Amino acid sequence: MEVRGKIIAVLPEQGGTSKTGNEWKKQEYVLETYDQYPKKVCFQIFGGDKIEQAAIQAGEDLTVFFDIESREYNGRWYTNINAWKVERDAAAGGVTPGNAMPPSAPIAPAQDFPPSNPTDDLPF
Repeated sequence: MEVRGKIIAVLPEQGGTSKTGNEWKKQEYVLETYDQYPKKVCFQIFGGDKIEQAAIQAGEDLTVFFDIESREYNGRWYTNINAWKVERDAAAGGVTPGNAMPPSAPIAPAQDFPPSNPTDDLPF
């Protein structure tokens, strides 16, 4: 799946250590769509190397490719929107509805996040 819009918030990076002793990091971002009735979508990138590779900044126009995953814990369901690819928008010279000026940041090519472990492409 994919969604296109402007990053309106970059939330603080979170991290910790798993039960097996491996360190982990994730960062969440809020994107506002360019629909007639804009929606806000909070998505996450998991893995310190992938966070650095994406280098998402507030105000950027992006297309985010993602997977949706839900899981149950203690009778409640939780849903994550996990980004696996980010593209800087270059359409119409960076001009988007509601934005008369193109972005000042240079446009970077699309990025596919490589697996953290080259022999295992599963995220868990």
